[in-house]
Amino acid sequence: MASITFDTHEFIKTLEKAGFDEKQAEAVALAFKNAQREAEVATKEDISLVRSEVREMEHRLKADLIKWMAGLLLAQAALVATLVKLFS
Repeated sequence: MASITFDTHEFIKTLEKAGFDEKQAEAVALAFKNAQREAEVATKEDISLVRSEVREMEHRLKADLIKWMAGLLLAQAALVATLVKLFS
């Protein structure tokens, strides 16, 4: 996972313009930086990877479903043929 990059100096200056003193602004910037480190942010690449994994899984599930349906169709046909033979 990637972190968001930002200009710490500009961030501090913005806080100072809003009324924070330098010490407070630096403390907020440090807290924000530490919070970012702990946060898990998904990048476009991460999302693309997950999408491709989901598509791959979807294709495998479709193939398995088709196999099961074909097998059940054959079993049903055999059952019907047996019942027709049995009762005729």
